[in-house]
Amino acid sequence: MRPEREDAAYENTTCEELARLLPPVPGERDVPSAPYLHHKDRLMQLINDDAADAAADRNTAPAPKARQRLLRPAVLMPAAGLALAGVLAVAFTGGGASGDTTARPHETATVLLDRIAGTAAKSDVEPVREDQFVYVKSLTAGAEMKEDGSSTMEPRSKLEVWKSQQVKRIHKTGEFYENGGYGNTYELGGSPAGIDRPTYQWLASLPTDPDVLLEELDRMTEASEGQEKAQAVFEQIGSLVGTVMPPRTAAALYKAAAKIPGVKRLDDAVDAAGRHGVGIARVDKRTGIITEWVFDRDSLAYLGERSYRTKDFGAGKKGDMLEEFAVLKRGIVDHYRERP
Repeated sequence: MRPEREDAAYENTTCEELARLLPPVPGERDVPSAPYLHHKDRLMQLINDDAADAAADRNTAPAPKARQRLLRPAVLMPAAGLALAGVLAVAFTGGGASGDTTARPHETATVLLDRIAGTAAKSDVEPVREDQFVYVKSLTAGAEMKEDGSSTMEPRSKLEVWKSQQVKRIHKTGEFYENGGYGNTYELGGSPAGIDRPTYQWLASLPTDPDVLLEELDRMTEASEGQEKAQAVFEQIGSLVGTVMPPRTAAALYKAAAKIPGVKRLDDAVDAAGRHGVGIARVDKRTGIITEWVFDRDSLAYLGERSYRTKDFGAGKKGDMLEEFAVLKRGIVDHYRERP
């Protein structure tokens, strides 16, 4: 790995190059783009390792086009490995803890979330140091949205992400591996730990009283144009629950979600890896988009998330998938590109 250059001239050149690579801003539409681009790492730009060199040396091959990509904390595996993936997910969400965890038919969302919170509170998670990295392997796909309301799903992609746990403002926030190549994630202007870059220590600083936590999340969360604020907060929580965090924080997030109006329980939900489980969902009545969290039916471990339309909109049809996501593996490592 080449050393990073810190001189001002290089930083200015890098920012200019990043700005040039950003896609044009799409025209306004009544329905916001899929939740594929919401959450926490929503503006992190994926830049290939060679992008920096391309900015300084125009004779090199051009860097791949930058794409906005959801780099979720809960970041998926061949069919033969799905059983192992479920076990790995349990290790970080508290699934498998002693007690009654199996999802019960006909229970309310509030009751189910309370039991999920209880399971999460019993999980055994080692604190993550600032000099370490949270590793997430996932299977994910999102839709390309068009102004007429139609959408086209991208192929599912295996993504590995290494997230920096530095609390201070940093420009390089992590690395990723996708489609056979490594790249870096940068935040223009730098990014401190916070709602858009939730490190373990920042998550540990959140209030654990569900009512206080919900108020805090409401304050920190911005709704997209046309989106219900309650839906934005629900999706905000969904972007956090998949990462490595203190058990008390995870439990508080689930209990806070139970207090959001409109949250319901689903008897069957499916993640991007095809795993069936029980779901927690909420429909945004303004946009007609439903977001579902998927949990293992037996262990109550978080498996993934998906979003799709519940009604026609322009050329978009009811049932159109907008985002799907599945956690395959998570862990804590000491170096970039190290795997648990």
